[in-house]
Amino acid sequence: MHIEPGVVDGAKIVLSYGTAAAAFGLTALMARQDARAEAQRGGWPALLARSLLTTLAVFCFFEVFPHEPVGVSEVHLILGSTLLLLFGAGATGIGLALGLLAQGLLFAPNDLPQYAMNVTTLLVPLYAIHQLARRIIPAHTAYVDIQYRQALMLSLAYQGGIVLWVAFWALYGHGVGADTLAEVGSFGVAYMGVVLLEPLIDLGALWLAKTLAGLTRGRLFAARLHAAGTPA
Repeated sequence: MHIEPGVVDGAKIVLSYGTAAAAFGLTALMARQDARAEAQRGGWPALLARSLLTTLAVFCFFEVFPHEPVGVSEVHLILGSTLLLLFGAGATGIGLALGLLAQGLLFAPNDLPQYAMNVTTLLVPLYAIHQLARRIIPAHTAYVDIQYRQALMLSLAYQGGIVLWVAFWALYGHGVGADTLAEVGSFGVAYMGVVLLEPLIDLGALWLAKTLAGLTRGRLFAARLHAAGTPA
C-alpha cells in the first residue's frame, strides 16, 4: 500500500496532511477509548506496552514479509485485523503509524514524503473495522471465539479500504486516465488476494492465543481477546 513517489506531488500533496491529521485524531480517539475501557488492567501504561508490540510487528511486516510493487503501489501483508483482534484498536493504530514511520526513517527515506498519504491509507480503514467489529461480533463473544465469516468481513473491509484509498491517491494525483485505471485495477486484484489469506491468519493467531491463554490473558493483549462484553 506504499504510494510510489511522484504519484501525488506539488501542491496536491497538501491534502494528505489534512487527511493524516484526521486519521491521527481517529487513532487518538480509539486509544483513549481503549485506555478508559481497560482502566482496571493498566490503562495508559498497558496501552503503551501493547503499542510497542504492534509497532515492532508492523515494522516486521513491512521489512521482513514479502512485498511486491504492483501498479501504483506495493502489495503488503499488513495484518491490520489480526493486530486489532489481539491488541485492540488503539494500540494497533499507534503501531501502524509508528511502524510505518520507523520503516521510512531507517530503510526507505524515499517514502517519507508520502508518509501522510500512507498513514491515512492504513489508519482510516482501521477505524472502519473497529466500528464494524462492534456490529458483527456479539458482545457476549470473545475474540478468540469468532468465526471465519466474521474474520473474513473484517479483512475484506480493511483491505478493501486500503485499495480504495490507494485508488483515490492515484486518481487524485494522475487523473482518470486509461493507464492509471489499469494500474489501479492491477493493484486492486493483487491486493484482494490478501483477503483470502488474512482471515486464516486471524483464526490461527486466535487459536494460538486461546491455546496459550495463560500467557495471552495478561495486559499485553486486549481484554476483549478473552473476555466478552469489553469494548474493542
